[in-house]
Amino acid sequence: MTTTLAVRLDSAGDVLVTGPALRALAHGSDRLVLAAGPRGAGGAPLLPGVDQVVPWRAGWIDPEPLTIAPADIHQIVSTIAAVRADQAVIFTSFHQSPLPTALVLRLAGIPQIAAISEDYPGTLLDVRHRTTDDQPEPERALGLARAAGFDLAPDDDGRLAVNAGVAPGRLPPRYVVLHPGTSVPARAWSSDRWVQAREALVEAGRTVVVTGDRHEQRLTAEVAGRHAIDWGGRTAWGQLAAVMQGADAVVVANTGPAHLAAAVGTPVVSLFAPTVPAIRWAPYGVPTVLLGDQHAACADTRATRCPVPGHPCLDSVTAADVVSAVQRLAPAVRGVA
Repeated sequence: MTTTLAVRLDSAGDVLVTGPALRALAHGSDRLVLAAGPRGAGGAPLLPGVDQVVPWRAGWIDPEPLTIAPADIHQIVSTIAAVRADQAVIFTSFHQSPLPTALVLRLAGIPQIAAISEDYPGTLLDVRHRTTDDQPEPERALGLARAAGFDLAPDDDGRLAVNAGVAPGRLPPRYVVLHPGTSVPARAWSSDRWVQAREALVEAGRTVVVTGDRHEQRLTAEVAGRHAIDWGGRTAWGQLAAVMQGADAVVVANTGPAHLAAAVGTPVVSLFAPTVPAIRWAPYGVPTVLLGDQHAACADTRATRCPVPGHPCLDSVTAADVVSAVQRLAPAVRGVA
């Protein structure tokens, strides 16, 4: 029995966009184990083809890294060795190095390791893949899987996909999801703009459902007000996938739930701060309207907090822009939404 270890140690959105590549690994393996960081582990079990998820908080990947002690390395080496993988594929973003991870995998005795690396890997990698940066992340990851000797099943279209759960309550027949939360402040649209967008959508005849995790309940309550359905804190990843799957459109910033919406095939109005390039990180494979100034001064800075006074890249977007985008993606039927 062939066991393949995939490694993706950053956030849930990063894990979700790796989905097509993981399906390729699963197609060529008897068993696929995914090592995921704490920020990505929530979305990992939803991915088709993944048989087991191993948690791994890596100090060279996690945005809030812990001090690395020898005992921590010994522990993760033992955990990875217990997987008994025949090969491993390390998936990283364009700004990350796979080599610290590859060293751990070598110490765990994995004989065949593949990754994208601009740095000289020595004997840490058996397959050193090179690629261009200006391509969507799902395609970049799938290119690595192919370089490692894997490919999608003939009937796999290569789009994002998840196994959605069940919504936590009854949903209206037609609705638009607003997901105002973000993983970092630089990608956030101001809360008053979200309120204005909700008001404008309701005025246009749309039913609005507002979603967010348990840490965002104050924000979702503010955005929902009295005229939208507030499901802040009520949806785990599988449930959120079900809510988004039934929506006419999802309005969301550049954050993990944007990729979740794409994975369930729902059109996305993407409030996209250009701190990372949209060509790599915009929602993949679904109809999308990209809003936000992609040439603002913060472009390609990878800033986590907006470096430009007034947050012009996103706060130049108006509620009318959002309503127009939703209408383009999901026209109302006889004026009823």
